[in-house]
Amino acid sequence: MAVNLKKATIQDGEKIHEMQIVSFKPLLEKYKDYDTSPGVETLDKVRSRFAFDNVDHFLISLGDESIGYIRIHRIEESTCRLSQIFIISSFQSNGYAQTAIKQVELFYPKAKKWILDTIKQEAKLCYLYEKMGYRITGIEKNIKENMDLVYYEKCRL
Repeated sequence: MAVNLKKATIQDGEKIHEMQIVSFKPLLEKYKDYDTSPGVETLDKVRSRFAFDNVDHFLISLGDESIGYIRIHRIEESTCRLSQIFIISSFQSNGYAQTAIKQVELFYPKAKKWILDTIKQEAKLCYLYEKMGYRITGIEKNIKENMDLVYYEKCRL
């Protein structure tokens, strides 16, 4: 079965929220980051992001089943931010995130620069982005003890 991206709407907010809570639970339990983790966001917070004109939301599907989500922030025509991506844990390690990232990048052909951040201590996440062509910028932000965000960018000609 092929991975597909489907434009999400505010009506998908509850589904996105449910998947987000489940997907981020392991990281929440590991880092106990109750201030910034998507694993503790409310449904209202998830829905509020649909109000921004420069943010696009996509459900990641395998056949008819939603297995994840990706959010893109269009900073300007030539720069996009991969704001969030997650795959439900039972579907991880199958290349679905890679496929979703490749697909979504094609949706923005004028974007010459892509940026994102992730948890530095999560080698699996860092490996994914580096495999996709993202490079560390050298910028880091401490969230709490033993948890830092590392920033990445990818430039296309």
